[in-house]
Amino acid sequence: MEILHFSDIAQTYINLKRISLNVILDNMRVEFGDLRLDERARKHLLDVMETNWVSAGPKVRAFEQGWGELFDYKYNIAMSSGTSADMAACMTLYDVGAERGDEIIVPALAFAAAGNAVLAAGFKPVFVDIERDTLNINPDLIEAKVTSRTRAVLAVHTMGKPCEMEKITKLAKIRGLRVIEDACEAHGASYRGKRVGHWGDMAAFSFYAAHLVCCGEGGMVSTQDEAIADSLRSVMSHGRKPGSIYFDHQRFGLNFKMNDLEAAVGLPQIEDFWKTFDKRKDNLHYLLHEVRALDEFATFNV
Repeated sequence: MEILHFSDIAQTYINLKRISLNVILDNMRVEFGDLRLDERARKHLLDVMETNWVSAGPKVRAFEQGWGELFDYKYNIAMSSGTSADMAACMTLYDVGAERGDEIIVPALAFAAAGNAVLAAGFKPVFVDIERDTLNINPDLIEAKVTSRTRAVLAVHTMGKPCEMEKITKLAKIRGLRVIEDACEAHGASYRGKRVGHWGDMAAFSFYAAHLVCCGEGGMVSTQDEAIADSLRSVMSHGRKPGSIYFDHQRFGLNFKMNDLEAAVGLPQIEDFWKTFDKRKDNLHYLLHEVRALDEFATFNV
């Protein structure tokens, strides 16, 4: 008769549980959210069609104003995507003496757009490792990567969890660096009682389909600094003087403009923001409660 050791029995038990977990996961679909366009969005879209104004116009201006009022951001410049928002934010550094090839600190783990935006804006991304508990940039490792060519820190609030902004902004002030918050996934998030976007010099947001406010595509850069806002309005329109359509290109710029069709989709979601925010928060707590028995196999860190 074959003798089974305790370790064999334990391993068999673990394997059976893993098989059961795989069966569950193979048949389970968990989505970020469900986008539904109601009559308000349809009305805004019909307004756009009736006026025949589909580029950046009154709907974009209303969207910028509504976004600013939600979180008390003074200046809000709508962009074509979260990636272009990051790029535009980086490009404002040229107005304060940065040169092509200068460096921007970036987390070693983030969506590809963060590093790509730095490169596309003409800078070199310098990667800093993350904290395992938060998956955000480790503020204690930043200073070792700062050189004479470092111009900014791009702090990404990964999956909506804010970075340790107190440490990051303190270091940035000492070393004379600008702080760009990539808050593309962090609409409405707070750190130490202060909303993201109020810690750095500016903050980039995305309105991609998975996010709390969705325009289909689209982005925003928010800031409290008027000079930065003027620079953003210029770089998002081929470097023209802010508000001008003439071929007077005063700085390096590209076409990052949001259009009224996108803003029309997003406007009702600004009205419903806190309702959506609270619902997603409730859903998160529900899921965490329901998967608590899986702690043996996965880490659920919020």
